[in-house]
Amino acid sequence: MAKIPTPHIGAKAGEIAKTVIMAGDPLRAKFMAENFLENPVLFNQVRGMLGYTGTYKGKPVSVMGHGMGIPSIGIYSYELFNFYDVDTIIRVGSAGALQEELKLGDLVLCMGACTDSNYASQYELAGTYAPIADFELLRRAAETCEQLGYRYKAGNVFSSDIFYKANSHNDKWKAMGILAIEMESPSLYMNAAWAGKKALTICTISDHIITGEETTAEERQTTFTKMMEVAFSLI
Repeated sequence: MAKIPTPHIGAKAGEIAKTVIMAGDPLRAKFMAENFLENPVLFNQVRGMLGYTGTYKGKPVSVMGHGMGIPSIGIYSYELFNFYDVDTIIRVGSAGALQEELKLGDLVLCMGACTDSNYASQYELAGTYAPIADFELLRRAAETCEQLGYRYKAGNVFSSDIFYKANSHNDKWKAMGILAIEMESPSLYMNAAWAGKKALTICTISDHIITGEETTAEERQTTFTKMMEVAFSLI
């Protein structure tokens, strides 16, 4: 707690709730604050990474952006877990589908996150670490999807450091049953494990790598509310 505010988060002690729902786009965090939170208060705007704390059905919760990529969410989630004593981070984001049965707008509960990132090397483990979600959060998220009638799949995703690739291996990941591609979950899950905390990523399929279908930037920012509803149900 002595290291706050951090270089990246300007909040003071007590201004961030124990549970934080994060989105890559800070405007998506602003959307959640305005549409889900009661009495939201801005606690961060350092580097434009907006963060708000309010209540949802009377329970304290914060929402915040985390930027794009494993390194970016790695910084923010590390500071939240270790400096602000956050217990749970739920990421809501977009992903590109790799399996034909997934449709635009479907939800993916990221049970595990394969990656080409070197993030785990810092732990000097004698093997390959498998980043996974907190099971209780995953179980409850699946139950909420079923109760609300939302189409979803729970399983493995691939989290890449690279958006524009010189060479793609998507066909090989697809053959291994990978549901979708995103860019953030491994460092979130590893930071949670290292700190003894909880994390889950819930993604909405924004584009389909197999069929070429895609949503607009505006749709991704403002209409992916099903994953938000599921995330807030876990508070």
